[in-house]
Amino acid sequence: MDEILEVGSPEQYKALAHPLRQRLLFALGREPATTSQLAVALGAQKGNVGHHLKVLREAGLVRVTRTRRVRGGTEQYYERTFRRLSVPGPAAGHTGALFGAVAEELRRAPGEPVLVSRHLRLTEAAARKLGETLRQLVDEAEDAGGDEAVHGVLVALYRQS
Repeated sequence: MDEILEVGSPEQYKALAHPLRQRLLFALGREPATTSQLAVALGAQKGNVGHHLKVLREAGLVRVTRTRRVRGGTEQYYERTFRRLSVPGPAAGHTGALFGAVAEELRRAPGEPVLVSRHLRLTEAAARKLGETLRQLVDEAEDAGGDEAVHGVLVALYRQS
């Protein structure tokens, strides 16, 4: 699995523009899974999940990591091709899908998730420093692995027009 994948192709942007594909990528961040396992985990139809996995695979965002013979066929295990996505330049049309997928994750989350929205007046230097600090915090967070609970993290710093 690559550390960082920089989104650049039209196929990748298109693949990221659907909330279920975003949710599939979130789910595959945990461990490889089959179409059936993903359908159960996300409460979606297996055929629908299969279609969206095909789109993600064609865009180079997921790959088959292994196969297993089962009665009636072969089961494929999918995994992400990256640990973290980087989207260069201005936000594209997939931003709404990303927020929709995160909203669905928040809706299903047990307990009280932390969600903060704040607007600050910052100098360019202070904004740059805050962005670097936020990126560093996320980069340095250690994945405990194993059976520990998975936590989603979404960080955004943007200048309003």
